[in-house]
Amino acid sequence: MTFEHEGSIATTASPAAIWRLWSDTGTWAQWDPPVERVVLDGPFRIGTTGTLTLAGGIEAPFELTVVRAEERYVDRLTLGELVIDIDHRVEAHGDGALVTVHTTIEGPGADQIGPMVTADAPVALAALVAMAEAPAPVA
Repeated sequence: MTFEHEGSIATTASPAAIWRLWSDTGTWAQWDPPVERVVLDGPFRIGTTGTLTLAGGIEAPFELTVVRAEERYVDRLTLGELVIDIDHRVEAHGDGALVTVHTTIEGPGADQIGPMVTADAPVALAALVAMAEAPAPVA
C-alpha cells in the first residue's frame, strides 16, 4: 500500500532562510508539532542517520537520502514495515520562496496511518515559514 500527501506554501523568506531551519535539526521541534527531539549522528548530508523522538515518546530512526543545499532534502523514516519518505523542497518564487513537502508512506496500513502522519503538515509548514520570516534577533 502507498499513501501520498503534498502541501506547499509561499513565503517572503529566502530559500537560504528556509534551508537554515531545515539543516539545523535543533530547530525541528520548534516548527514541527509532533517532533519532540532530533539526534543527528553526523553532518547534514546524504547518508547521515539519526533518531526522531515524536510525541508520545515514539522513536523513529531516519536517514537523509537526498541533500541539496538550499534546494531539497529527503528524510526516510523506518517504522517496522512502514517506510516514510518526506521530501522537502524550496525554490525561489517571486520575492521569496515556495516551500513544498511531499510525504510518501509505503507498507501495510499506509492508507490508515498516512492521514495521521500528515495531519500536522500544514501547521508545520506555516510555523516554518513564520520562523523564517521573523526578523533576526539583535545581538
